[in-house]
Amino acid sequence: MSQGWPTTARDLSEHATPAPTDAAQTADAPVAEQRPEELRLIEALLFAAKEPLDEKALGKRLPPGTDVRASLKRLALEYAPRGVNLVRIGNAWAFRTANDLAWLLTHEAVEPKKLSRAAVETLAIIAYHQPVTRAEIEDIRGVAAAKGTLDVLLETGWIRPRGRRKAPGRPLTFGTTEGFLSHFGLERLSDLPGLDELKGAGLFDGQLPESFRIPAPSDDPALHDDEEPLEPADLDLGLAPRPDASPDAGAFE
Repeated sequence: MSQGWPTTARDLSEHATPAPTDAAQTADAPVAEQRPEELRLIEALLFAAKEPLDEKALGKRLPPGTDVRASLKRLALEYAPRGVNLVRIGNAWAFRTANDLAWLLTHEAVEPKKLSRAAVETLAIIAYHQPVTRAEIEDIRGVAAAKGTLDVLLETGWIRPRGRRKAPGRPLTFGTTEGFLSHFGLERLSDLPGLDELKGAGLFDGQLPESFRIPAPSDDPALHDDEEPLEPADLDLGLAPRPDASPDAGAFE
């Protein structure tokens, strides 16, 4: 065998490359900064919490003497450049998606809903005959108003209670709102189609009685002589429109 090659275990050990010492490893690798244990504890508590936690609630779970506020501020700085940020909400703290990444989690969907026939007829009667009471709506339609129909129209913000009729029982009178005009692309109520336009659009089939007329809607928001102003208690009953509320599906087809 040629000289210079190891032939025994002793020779192998002599020719082996010496392993780096701990000191050498430490010199080559970056030294991780010692991170306070309370930061890990706060992270765990906030990630597991269903709701934001205030400093007092966190302090009860942390070792005595922990500066909770200082720890939270340091943790907030650590998370500032990340996809999840530690944010203060009032007097409490919570992890939230970074504001500039909110679009990643945004899902927009438009779910069209169709008003029931009863709701459409009721809305049309209110638009053309306002101010009109529930009993007058039923008389014009020839049937009793479906339960919840007026409620749905109120919640869409398309109709509103105007006042009370000066009659026994002081029934509420209803009218349309600016939201109604905006939704249907109208500048004023007088822009609603008249009888000839409705016929031309094919919305009236068959022979109409000679006395049949469609009233011209009034754009005057003032109460009529036979109406009284609403009282504060009337609005407390939930009769005012709630544009941010979701319409009751019961009045939709």
